[in-house]
Amino acid sequence: MSVAGRILYQLWHRPVGAVVNSLHHGGPLAQRAAERGRREMETAADTLPPLPARPASAGPALRVHLLTGRRFLHQTAFCLHTLARHIPVALAPEIYDDGSLATADLDRLHRLAPGLVIHHHAALRARLDKFLPLARFPVLRERWLHYPHIRKLIDIHLGRAGWRLVLDSDLLFWREPRLLLDWTTAPDRPLHATDCAENYGYSRPLLEGIAGAPLPSLINVGLCGLRSDTIDWDFLEHASAALIAAERTSYYLEQALVALLVARAGRAVAAPPVEYITLPSPAEVAQPTAIMHHYVDTARGDYFRSAWRKCVP
Repeated sequence: MSVAGRILYQLWHRPVGAVVNSLHHGGPLAQRAAERGRREMETAADTLPPLPARPASAGPALRVHLLTGRRFLHQTAFCLHTLARHIPVALAPEIYDDGSLATADLDRLHRLAPGLVIHHHAALRARLDKFLPLARFPVLRERWLHYPHIRKLIDIHLGRAGWRLVLDSDLLFWREPRLLLDWTTAPDRPLHATDCAENYGYSRPLLEGIAGAPLPSLINVGLCGLRSDTIDWDFLEHASAALIAAERTSYYLEQALVALLVARAGRAVAAPPVEYITLPSPAEVAQPTAIMHHYVDTARGDYFRSAWRKCVP
């Protein structure tokens, strides 16, 4: 960008964009209320009781995987707390450190879920060097450094075997997620949430040309179950390079890559959008009827202002 372009961006496009974004999220008063609610949620997360224990006779534990960091610890805590309350078996979380978790943060997680597994950042970085060497995977390695979303694919699945169910932290559960329990008991195909609109960040013809297959619609990775040992990392390196070369980087690259994997798999389980809602309406937030909410975009304000408060014991 030229000097004149940078000046124009700072003096016009950036402030105008900030105003448009503020209005999109309800205006300054709503945003301030959401920020106040977020701070209160952080405090409340430390008061949550430990996840409920379940007898072994109840059945195999539900194992879930979450990438998190210090900024999202309160969201992770509420996600795990609400999920554990609504399942008849034990919850077995595995946490992947994005590099920002301090000892005190790890202690908070262990108080919430004494048996949880922590994958420390240093160990994840060592796996990266072992299974995704820079010389062979330059694009994925660059994205790992500068695009944290892709770590939900790389850190959780790289060099591992078997099926893994990955959750975003900004989920709250309101009823028993029978779909997830059944899928983890006998997975035979990928699982994903259903988006409120198609958000892949790249054009469909480009994606389908790379996949070599029809692209499924409305994949959202707030819930995402994949078999780690079937992921073709050479294909993901090629796909990432091709997408970025053709249409630049995108916030939705991770979602696009999962859509490519599902397209190549040929079949998947899509969570019913009425029960597992991405972007719940204000009315749904006020009186939840669904099993799960994923608080994206404009729903994030309601998440911080009010939704989590319904989950405090």
